[in-house]
Amino acid sequence: MEPAEGQSSGQVLMCQTVCPAHATHRGELSAGQLLKWIDTTACLAAEKHAGVSCVTASVDDIQFEETARVGQIIIIKAKVNRAFTTSMEVGVKVTVQDILTSVQKLISVAFSTYVIRPVGDEKVNLKPVKLQSPQDHLEHSLAIERRRIRLDHEHVFETLMQESNMEDGHCDNVSDTEEDTISTDLTHVQSIELVLPPHANHHGNTFGGQIMAWMETVATISASRLCHSYPTLKSVDMFKFRGPSTVGDRLVFKAIVNNTFQKSVEVGVRVEAYDCEEWTIGQARHINSAFLIFNAVKDKGELLTFPRVKPTTKDGLRRYHGAIARRRIRLTRKYILSNKEDTPSSDLWDTRNQAYLSYSNVATLTVLATKCGWEITSTLDNIKIFTHEESDTLSVKVEMQVRIPSNLAFFLLSDFRLRRQWDKHYLTCEVIENVNEDETIYHITSPSVNGDKPKDFVVLVSRRQPCKIGDPYIIALRSVTLTSVPPSPTYCRSEILCAGFLVHSDGNNSCTVSYFNQVTSGVLPYLAANLTGSSKSIEDTASACITFLEMDSSKIYSILF
Repeated sequence: MEPAEGQSSGQVLMCQTVCPAHATHRGELSAGQLLKWIDTTACLAAEKHAGVSCVTASVDDIQFEETARVGQIIIIKAKVNRAFTTSMEVGVKVTVQDILTSVQKLISVAFSTYVIRPVGDEKVNLKPVKLQSPQDHLEHSLAIERRRIRLDHEHVFETLMQESNMEDGHCDNVSDTEEDTISTDLTHVQSIELVLPPHANHHGNTFGGQIMAWMETVATISASRLCHSYPTLKSVDMFKFRGPSTVGDRLVFKAIVNNTFQKSVEVGVRVEAYDCEEWTIGQARHINSAFLIFNAVKDKGELLTFPRVKPTTKDGLRRYHGAIARRRIRLTRKYILSNKEDTPSSDLWDTRNQAYLSYSNVATLTVLATKCGWEITSTLDNIKIFTHEESDTLSVKVEMQVRIPSNLAFFLLSDFRLRRQWDKHYLTCEVIENVNEDETIYHITSPSVNGDKPKDFVVLVSRRQPCKIGDPYIIALRSVTLTSVPPSPTYCRSEILCAGFLVHSDGNNSCTVSYFNQVTSGVLPYLAANLTGSSKSIEDTASACITFLEMDSSKIYSILF
């Protein structure tokens, strides 16, 4: 295993031929084996960047899109996307290649977090990642947003669990008298493994991928006891390693079905570790818990419908509700984070999706800003206007040179209530909800165009300050749906798919402000005349923005305070 010629210095490439020893009885690559390869490749990428030993801290959701078979080739590429103080995000891409046709298919894209393991009391601060390509810069920017999701994941889950205890819904519709339900107790599986040197790294710590592989084995057995078939792992929920295990530890794996959802089943696995002394007195260390989602295929290729289950204990009911909460998070995340550029959609803002809407807001603007192919259409003093066309999507970029510090420009542009002072397209702007210090939801009204009904927008504004020198300030906005602000007959409710500002510092007292807008039907009437050349409204608005930002400090103070 070594980096391919011409690839970036932080990337590691693994190629493996799927042999019978790696496969199930059906000739398909074992998911456990694949998890081991993924973890090994990602860990080596982390250690290559850090220069010291690293261990797996957490794994984001892993979705398996394809299945590899004996004789095919697995290609795994891993690269450090971003280094924080003592941890790194490693991105992994897994593809399968058919030897006869050379056709490659994507199996999975995954993200893991690794922490450095210094020797003794030595403190090691990670060096920044060298960014060489536009894709490197993009992933580097998005890594900080994915980190926010990881940190918020537990809070979102706990909130949904509290809601499930108060709601009367499907999750409460569990009855011991229903004849078509099966007790989850029948799916309980327990197994033990002794950690030997081949299962650990050179420091004696058990490989995270090895633990995941053992977890997949017991989870598969648990799911098979419910469906009486051969289940296939489709995804692994985000999880953290709670503590280490070392050579000589006894690892006890406990698996049980938590809930079923027609064509899929969630199995929870708990891992406890014991050294020799702990084993004697029965004192366990809880080192990991994970949730694995399976489906099963009938002989004719159709997905099997899983029977409904019923929990029989208070803990079983908690796991039953937890499975529903995690499924809500998975479905929301999959919907929001999927690339929906072709159809504007205003997503509902609620408890389970706040972190993902914020991520999508910033990520979509970041992706738009890094696209190639922007064409300049107008230049006026310190203003440049660009357009970008891709399929049926038109985007506009307005670049402004401003003689104020970047942090002040960010501060003034972040408060959309001030926008009325320079943007004539804003009639009113009202704060609906201050979500936190980085997110605010506004209700905006805009004037009538060509005699049409005035438009209004409900938008989420996400603000991000630079994580390091050279990063821009980000102000991203997109439409959301709030039940507390329904459409009004006075206005035509419209949508913003992707818009916002990137502010780059050019020195102590100057910056470049770039405004982006992915044009939708709701925004087009305000830009159409400008794009056809019959109006200078974009230039006029940009000039007004620069004038507003460059006002003297006494006026700024009076506006802000």
